[in-house]
Amino acid sequence: MGNARVKETRKLSRRSERSERRLFLADGPKAVEGALEVPGCVVEVFATVAATEQYAALAAVVPQWTLVDDRALASLSDSVSPAGVVGLCRFLDRPVEHVVDATRLVAICADVRDPGNAGTVIRCADAAGADGVVFAGRSVDAYNPKTVRASVGSLFHLPVGIEPDPAAAVRAARAAGLQVLAADGAGEVDLDHAEPLLGAPTAWLFGNEAWGLPAELADLADHRVRIPIHGRAESLNLSTAAALCLYASARVQRR
Repeated sequence: MGNARVKETRKLSRRSERSERRLFLADGPKAVEGALEVPGCVVEVFATVAATEQYAALAAVVPQWTLVDDRALASLSDSVSPAGVVGLCRFLDRPVEHVVDATRLVAICADVRDPGNAGTVIRCADAAGADGVVFAGRSVDAYNPKTVRASVGSLFHLPVGIEPDPAAAVRAARAAGLQVLAADGAGEVDLDHAEPLLGAPTAWLFGNEAWGLPAELADLADHRVRIPIHGRAESLNLSTAAALCLYASARVQRR
């Protein structure tokens, strides 16, 4: 069994270790299946004996399938009920310029801190047919285990970019010919009346869950768009707002 390598692999629970080695963990058979769609992404898969029997077809196509005991596998998974399969994968992110080039719909997330939100935005972007997602500023790590899990495989379906400077991400989108629409509760355009804008190639800009977009960043956008709140809720969850905005654009662009 490969328990000896598990100790080294377990260090990837730390962001600094992931960044240095450019490796991350994909927990569960569905995540591993998604990673296998990207050539060269999967380095090795750790699995229990029971999972190896259950996912024999998956084991047959993985470059290296390593048996470990249940305790070792659990140490690699942050799931409450591990499925018995964890993949060791190479980073997938691309330069922002590549993510926004020749696209019609992109999400830029600035200073997004919650890993569940980040993963769900990736999933929503994938479902809406968007061409990529950019995590800008001091956003959560795209390879955080909770982010990977919340993306439900979508991390492997569309390009993801990482840019330390949110303004640089916006400038890259503009340079690629995309209009930038900032999702802003105080925006001058109502999403319900934004249809004339939504047909153009667009980068949607989303801010932090708690404080939204800084004024200096929102000012870089072509328009600030607000989602109408018809009831008494103070605001919408970030990933819910992203889904509404991305689907609004997709609906118009796909007519």
